[in-house]
Amino acid sequence: MNFPNSLVVILLAAALTGCATSKEELMPHGGQTMQDIWRHSAGGDSGDNLSQQALLDARSDLRRPIGDQPMVEQRIQYTRNAANEIYSQFARLPNPDLVMYVFPHVAGGEPVPVPGYSTVFPLYTMPEYAMPGEMAIPDMNALERPIRRR
Repeated sequence: MNFPNSLVVILLAAALTGCATSKEELMPHGGQTMQDIWRHSAGGDSGDNLSQQALLDARSDLRRPIGDQPMVEQRIQYTRNAANEIYSQFARLPNPDLVMYVFPHVAGGEPVPVPGYSTVFPLYTMPEYAMPGEMAIPDMNALERPIRRR
Protein backbone atom coordinates (compact mmCIF):
# COMPACT_ATOMS: atom_id res chain seq x y z
CA MET A 1 0.00 0.00 0.00
CA ASN A 2 1.47 3.34 -0.93
CA PHE A 3 1.41 6.59 1.08
CA PRO A 4 -1.55 8.44 -0.59
CA ASN A 5 -3.87 5.44 -0.20
CA SER A 6 -2.99 4.98 3.48
CA LEU A 7 -3.56 8.71 4.07
CA VAL A 8 -7.05 8.49 2.54
CA VAL A 9 -7.90 5.48 4.73
CA ILE A 10 -6.73 7.25 7.90
CA LEU A 11 -8.72 10.42 7.08
CA LEU A 12 -11.84 8.37 6.30
CA ALA A 13 -11.54 6.50 9.62
CA ALA A 14 -11.14 9.80 11.52
CA ALA A 15 -14.20 11.29 9.83
CA LEU A 16 -16.37 8.28 10.63
CA THR A 17 -15.20 8.29 14.24
CA GLY A 18 -16.16 11.98 14.60
CA CYS A 19 -19.68 11.30 13.31
CA ALA A 20 -20.20 8.61 15.95
CA THR A 21 -20.15 11.14 18.84
CA SER A 22 -23.58 11.93 20.28
CA LYS A 23 -24.81 15.46 20.92
CA GLU A 24 -25.28 14.82 24.64
CA GLU A 25 -21.65 13.71 25.03
CA LEU A 26 -20.37 16.68 23.08
CA MET A 27 -22.65 19.42 24.52
CA PRO A 28 -24.41 18.44 27.75
CA HIS A 29 -27.01 20.98 28.88
CA GLY A 30 -27.87 19.51 32.26
CA GLY A 31 -31.65 19.86 31.82
CA GLN A 32 -31.59 23.65 32.23
CA THR A 33 -33.81 25.96 30.18
CA MET A 34 -32.86 29.46 29.09
CA GLN A 35 -35.15 30.89 31.77
CA ASP A 36 -33.32 28.90 34.47
CA ILE A 37 -29.96 30.13 33.19
CA TRP A 38 -31.18 33.74 33.14
CA ARG A 39 -32.60 33.53 36.67
CA HIS A 40 -29.39 31.99 37.93
CA SER A 41 -27.25 34.70 36.33
CA ALA A 42 -29.66 37.40 37.66
CA GLY A 43 -28.88 36.30 41.19
CA GLY A 44 -31.86 34.28 42.35
CA ASP A 45 -34.01 31.20 41.91
CA SER A 46 -37.54 31.08 40.56
CA GLY A 47 -38.99 31.20 44.10
CA ASP A 48 -36.87 34.09 45.36
CA ASN A 49 -39.27 37.07 45.60
CA LEU A 50 -36.55 39.39 46.91
CA SER A 51 -34.47 39.15 43.74
CA GLN A 52 -37.60 39.51 41.58
CA GLN A 53 -38.54 42.67 43.48
CA ALA A 54 -34.99 44.00 43.05
CA LEU A 55 -35.25 43.43 39.29
CA LEU A 56 -38.61 45.23 39.14
CA ASP A 57 -37.19 48.15 41.14
CA ALA A 58 -34.20 48.43 38.82
CA ARG A 59 -36.46 48.41 35.76
CA SER A 60 -38.76 51.08 37.21
CA ASP A 61 -35.76 53.34 37.91
CA LEU A 62 -34.83 53.20 34.23
CA ARG A 63 -38.28 54.09 32.95
CA ARG A 64 -39.09 57.73 32.20
CA PRO A 65 -42.55 59.26 31.82
CA ILE A 66 -43.69 59.47 28.20
CA GLY A 67 -45.67 62.67 28.66
CA ASP A 68 -42.68 64.83 29.62
CA GLN A 69 -43.76 67.81 27.46
CA PRO A 70 -40.54 69.91 27.39
CA MET A 71 -38.55 66.82 26.41
CA VAL A 72 -41.05 65.97 23.64
CA GLU A 73 -40.87 69.52 22.25
CA GLN A 74 -37.08 69.40 22.29
CA ARG A 75 -37.06 66.10 20.40
CA ILE A 76 -39.51 67.39 17.77
CA GLN A 77 -37.36 70.46 17.11
CA TYR A 78 -34.23 68.34 16.79
CA THR A 79 -35.75 65.68 14.55
CA ARG A 80 -34.26 65.63 11.07
CA ASN A 81 -36.41 64.91 8.08
CA ALA A 82 -36.10 65.49 4.36
CA ALA A 83 -38.07 68.76 4.38
CA ASN A 84 -35.94 70.28 7.16
CA GLU A 85 -32.73 69.30 5.39
CA ILE A 86 -33.77 70.65 1.98
CA TYR A 87 -35.33 73.88 3.20
CA SER A 88 -32.50 74.65 5.61
CA GLN A 89 -29.85 74.41 2.88
CA PHE A 90 -31.64 75.25 -0.37
CA ALA A 91 -34.43 77.73 0.26
CA ARG A 92 -37.05 78.03 -2.47
CA LEU A 93 -37.24 81.50 -3.97
CA PRO A 94 -40.65 83.18 -4.07
CA ASN A 95 -42.77 82.18 -7.06
CA PRO A 96 -46.02 84.16 -6.91
CA ASP A 97 -49.22 82.53 -8.12
CA LEU A 98 -51.28 84.16 -10.84
CA VAL A 99 -55.02 83.61 -10.64
CA MET A 100 -56.48 83.59 -14.15
CA TYR A 101 -60.03 83.39 -15.40
CA VAL A 102 -60.67 81.24 -18.47
CA PHE A 103 -63.74 82.45 -20.37
CA PRO A 104 -66.40 79.99 -21.55
CA HIS A 105 -65.38 78.43 -24.85
CA VAL A 106 -65.77 75.38 -27.07
CA ALA A 107 -63.03 72.77 -27.37
CA GLY A 108 -62.19 69.56 -29.21
CA GLY A 109 -62.77 68.21 -32.73
CA GLU A 110 -66.50 68.20 -32.12
CA PRO A 111 -67.29 71.53 -30.47
CA VAL A 112 -67.97 70.83 -26.82
CA PRO A 113 -68.92 73.79 -24.60
CA VAL A 114 -66.60 74.38 -21.63
CA PRO A 115 -67.91 76.68 -18.86
CA GLY A 116 -65.75 79.51 -17.52
CA TYR A 117 -63.49 78.77 -14.57
CA SER A 118 -60.61 80.21 -12.54
CA THR A 119 -57.23 78.53 -12.27
CA VAL A 120 -53.84 79.23 -10.69
CA PHE A 121 -50.56 79.45 -12.61
CA PRO A 122 -47.13 79.95 -11.05
CA LEU A 123 -45.34 83.03 -12.41
CA TYR A 124 -42.21 81.04 -13.27
CA THR A 125 -42.36 77.66 -15.01
CA MET A 126 -39.84 75.97 -12.70
CA PRO A 127 -39.18 76.54 -9.00
CA GLU A 128 -35.93 78.38 -8.35
CA TYR A 129 -33.71 77.64 -5.34
CA ALA A 130 -31.21 79.85 -3.52
CA MET A 131 -27.69 78.64 -2.91
CA PRO A 132 -26.80 77.80 0.71
CA GLY A 133 -26.47 80.99 2.73
CA GLU A 134 -28.17 83.31 0.21
CA MET A 135 -31.51 83.44 2.02
CA ALA A 136 -32.92 83.12 5.50
CA ILE A 137 -34.70 79.90 6.47
CA PRO A 138 -38.20 80.03 4.98
CA ASP A 139 -41.43 79.83 6.91
CA MET A 140 -42.47 76.16 6.66
CA ASN A 141 -46.17 77.05 6.86
CA ALA A 142 -45.90 79.40 3.87
CA LEU A 143 -44.28 76.68 1.76
CA GLU A 144 -46.98 74.15 2.49
CA ARG A 145 -49.84 76.48 1.58
CA PRO A 146 -52.42 74.65 -0.56
CA ILE A 147 -53.30 76.02 -3.98
CA ARG A 148 -56.69 77.71 -3.88
CA ARG A 149 -58.98 77.22 -6.81
CA ARG A 150 -62.05 79.33 -7.35
